[in-house]
Amino acid sequence: QVHLEESGGGLVQAGGSLRLSCAASGRTVSSYAMGWFRRAPGQEREFLSVISASGERTYYPDSVKGQFTISRDSAKNAVYLQMNNLKPEDTAVYYCAAGPNWGLLPRTVSDYWYWGQGTQVTISS
Repeated sequence: QVHLEESGGGLVQAGGSLRLSCAASGRTVSSYAMGWFRRAPGQEREFLSVISASGERTYYPDSVKGQFTISRDSAKNAVYLQMNNLKPEDTAVYYCAAGPNWGLLPRTVSDYWYWGQGTQVTISS
């Protein structure tokens, strides 16, 4: 079983930056693709990024490309999401998830096997 715990959320002014962390425990996630999602109030969970097990491949939807950067540290069993130039519409609960590392990297909620509880990010205008 994989346990994921996000941290690093908080209240930031528009234009600011945050770095979210996702710490894994229970077993290593070095063989999993790791993704980030967010859920704004009243909306569906939105895919933000994914990184392969090796860290060599990443994917971002156009909505966050150039604004968010995913990375991972296998030695620390952790994944990160650097978020820059934050806007009020980035306000959401942010989740990390672990999923399969074969073929096309997972991009939908149903592709992932393990989820964290989420961390709140609030951007003030």
